[in-house]
Amino acid sequence: MTEKMIVNPYQVEGEVDYQRLVKEFGLQEITPEILEKIKQITKGLHPMLKRKIFFAHRDLNWVLDEYLKGNKFFLYTGCGPSGPIHLGHALVWYFTKYLQDTFDVELYFQFTDDEKFLYKDKPYEEIQKWVYENMLDVIAIGFDPKKTFFIVDTKHAGLLYPEAIKVAKKLTFSTVKSSFGFTDSNNVGSIFYTSMQAVPSFLPSVLKKKNIPCLIPHAIDQDNHFRITRDILPKLGFYKPASIQCSFLPPLTGAFGKMSSTGEAKGIFMTDSPKEIKDKINKYAFSGGQPTLEEHREKGGNTEIDIPFQYLKYLFEEDDEKLAEIEKDYSSGKMLTGEIKKYLIDKITAFLLAHQERRKDAHKKIDDFLLKV
Repeated sequence: MTEKMIVNPYQVEGEVDYQRLVKEFGLQEITPEILEKIKQITKGLHPMLKRKIFFAHRDLNWVLDEYLKGNKFFLYTGCGPSGPIHLGHALVWYFTKYLQDTFDVELYFQFTDDEKFLYKDKPYEEIQKWVYENMLDVIAIGFDPKKTFFIVDTKHAGLLYPEAIKVAKKLTFSTVKSSFGFTDSNNVGSIFYTSMQAVPSFLPSVLKKKNIPCLIPHAIDQDNHFRITRDILPKLGFYKPASIQCSFLPPLTGAFGKMSSTGEAKGIFMTDSPKEIKDKINKYAFSGGQPTLEEHREKGGNTEIDIPFQYLKYLFEEDDEKLAEIEKDYSSGKMLTGEIKKYLIDKITAFLLAHQERRKDAHKKIDDFLLKV
């Protein structure tokens, strides 16, 4: 049995056992049959699907079947704006872009500024600054502005609140407490918040006056919100949202869990310079290599724990043959720790420089993305 493990939107502690989470959260693993169905529809598979980075789901089969019948789903994901965006956040959004492009569907993207104000010890004005900065990074991902709609909870409160209170009326305090580990000392806003997060999963159905399937790509720590949402929406006459969950991009230090924006070994941010990228990976990226050159040449490295290899697998080496070659060479001792780190540094640097170039003009496009009703 894995030692104490806590995984929820506000706390991730202990070694994360994904198989255990599948059972405890009541998820289903993504099977070869589902992958084959996606492949038949899209004529290909994203590397994050092939490599089981996105590994679990709820009702994915159903939403694909609805799509095949002509009942297109919409996508819903979001961002909690309280600091700079790091690679762990962007992983989900780049996959979401693949879904939008491949299935040609709309995306409703929620900026939960109310949540971060309620949960973080930061003034409202600072949260608003991060809403703006985070929007620039989301726009730089490359979403289609004609099919992508930004929702800012406080800005769109007049639209969201009438629907949120319908959710809240069906949601008990005991359910929220047990789902998130809250106590009587939690502020009342945090207790209400899940009602706001539920709304984008059925808002398009309200706006278009017809029931539309929803697919939510998200990291597995956000699942609590959507388990609750799935219980309530049928009571309001809407479909349960389908979802697809990914594992966490591990922290640079190799500790079990997810990349963080805090601590000495901070995550790699989307605005980091080439020097910052190089310094962080060289200083903090945990190596699966051997202590000495001789041992490494003899025994090889362990790709299961090597952070540079894991980052290549998650996001930065899309070529399956090249990734297999790196795995073989590193495991055999042919490739050294310094070499795999340099390869990753070059990959991330190119990736982020392209992202940052797109980010430069993103401020001109914010109004194009904001939901207007």
